[in-house]
Amino acid sequence: MDVETLEVEALKLDTQSRARLAERLLASLDELSEEEAAQIWAAEAQRRDAEMDANPGQHRPSEDVFRDAYSRLK
Repeated sequence: MDVETLEVEALKLDTQSRARLAERLLASLDELSEEEAAQIWAAEAQRRDAEMDANPGQHRPSEDVFRDAYSRLK
C-alpha cells in the first residue's frame, strides 16, 4: 500500500482512532537519530515546496489559517 492510499484510509478513521494513530506515529519518530530526523524533515519540506509550486492556487496564506484557527478556539 502506498502512502497516499494509507493516508486516505487513515483519514476515514474516527477522531479517537486518528488521534491514537497520530500519537503512535509521532512516538516512533522519537526513535530516529537527529540525522535521520533532519533528512526526513528536509525531504518533507522539499515535497511541500514542490506541491505548492505545482498547485499555487490550492494553498491559503498562513495569516488566514491562523485567523481561522484562533476564531475556532474562542
